[in-house]
Amino acid sequence: MKPNISKGIWPTMVTPFTESNEIDYEATERLIEWFILNQVDGLFAVCQSSEMFFLTLEERVKLAAFVKEKAAGRVPVIASGHISDDFEDQIKELNAMADTGIDALVLITNRLALEGESDEVWKRNLESLLKQIPADIALGFYECPHPYKRLISPELLKWCAGTGRFLFLKDTSCDVDNMKGKLEAVQDGGLQIYNANTATLLETLKLGITGYSGIMANFHPDLYVWLQRNWLVKQEEAAQLVDFLSMASFIEKQLYPVNAKYYLMLEGILDNYHCRSKNHDGFTATNRLEVEQLYRLSKSLSEQYRI
Repeated sequence: MKPNISKGIWPTMVTPFTESNEIDYEATERLIEWFILNQVDGLFAVCQSSEMFFLTLEERVKLAAFVKEKAAGRVPVIASGHISDDFEDQIKELNAMADTGIDALVLITNRLALEGESDEVWKRNLESLLKQIPADIALGFYECPHPYKRLISPELLKWCAGTGRFLFLKDTSCDVDNMKGKLEAVQDGGLQIYNANTATLLETLKLGITGYSGIMANFHPDLYVWLQRNWLVKQEEAAQLVDFLSMASFIEKQLYPVNAKYYLMLEGILDNYHCRSKNHDGFTATNRLEVEQLYRLSKSLSEQYRI
């Protein structure tokens, strides 16, 4: 039976840390509850936003299992976590993540071939990988930007969909025409596509994109939920909301995920904005002021766009 990898909003969760630089599981549980309160459709628990490249395998596995346990029965949970360059190490990482009970295992597209290697190399490596991970776990792809961005071509995505193993792709092309080509390639199959980019989101929803899975759902997930549910029937309001969301997404160019953690501090969810992937000491007073301004604007709009 396939898991309910449904349409909608799937935040790429940040990982809270304690003052001593350990994963803060109490804060993580508060974060899970906040997302569910804001009616998200699922959680992407171990990804680049989670600082997975700075977590040990033990931490990645424990974090994915924890999120799945706390969210169980309410929203599905997906996770990635294969970060190694060595192929055999990736097999170990993926099998460990599969054993956590998550609803789907996410493959990072840039782990399957080196930058500059052909799609044929990528495809051969994927075929080999599929033979060495559980056949009964649902799979997805994530076009992770780090250490380099590898976009899947529509033709290759069609082949992947034809295997029957893959349910979704998190697209990071930020390009409407690219996503349109991918949608056309998989229109007759069961593979769904999630957009990670806010500026193109409404246009791609009109084309049939499944939903949103991106950074900004760590700031105001309720506004994305409203957009997903209402864009077709309240088109004028949706267009106005997207104008705000698109401009608000420029905050991504700040020190992320430090800024998202500061926003979540304002929400009362996190106790600090410590990170491993970025030097949180570089988060300036002006940065904090900008996030505070975004927070106030978001809260004002939440009153207007109630879910």
